[in-house]
Amino acid sequence: MQGPTPPVPLPTDQLQFAMPPMYDSSDDERRHRKERLAGALRIFGRLGFEDGVSGHITARDPEYSNCFWVNPFGMPFKHVTVSDLVMANQDGQVIEGRYHVNQAAFTVHAQVHAARPDVVAVAHCHSVNGRALSALGDLLDPISQESCAFYEDHALYDSYTGVAVDTEEGRRIASALGTRKALVLRNHGLLTVGDSVDAAAWWFLSMERSSQVQLTARAAGRPIIIDHKQAVATREQLGGDLVAWINYQPLWQDISRSEPDLLS
Repeated sequence: MQGPTPPVPLPTDQLQFAMPPMYDSSDDERRHRKERLAGALRIFGRLGFEDGVSGHITARDPEYSNCFWVNPFGMPFKHVTVSDLVMANQDGQVIEGRYHVNQAAFTVHAQVHAARPDVVAVAHCHSVNGRALSALGDLLDPISQESCAFYEDHALYDSYTGVAVDTEEGRRIASALGTRKALVLRNHGLLTVGDSVDAAAWWFLSMERSSQVQLTARAAGRPIIIDHKQAVATREQLGGDLVAWINYQPLWQDISRSEPDLLS
């Protein structure tokens, strides 16, 4: 006996699907970037990515392209609000805000931003698995779907000269990054970039987890490498900043709904 006729499917144009917003004014876009920056910092804080005063995310100002918003020096990631953020110029001088910035970190970020006009945000933290991978001087192998997003799109900065405080060191790091989305800083940690705060933050999260998967798999045995053709095809599907932005939205929804004070 045939059952009742199922309901007619909804037209796809009636279904919600978030895409990166567009803005008519620099003020609106600035507010958006600052909100996402404060949210990303809180997410990183939740995940334990900060270590003392180490760790930073910067976001290029939409109007003043040589100025960047960054977390205040010494403030816990989990406490940062939009109004706490600091804007500094490319020399690390504070233009707007009430706090200092970490000059050592800003030197690196400023040079990456200068070398990559396409980059809106840069993320760098001393996360545990990222540091472990960097201590081996290794890149990510294509051993999972997620790690394939970085296949042939990240590099190793194969040097360690202590805390990066000079412009030349920042330039060398930016040169090692080149046109890629991510960098392993040997004996130091991970650095990622994106055309939005959301993308840069997602790449850092994904790279940290991929580092953990690689270290765990190697400890357990011999990981099976995905072949070049399939790794490239997977990167082409999953390795773009738009895909990173989309992947990040559940995290943004969670942090902005559960901790709405970050918007103050």
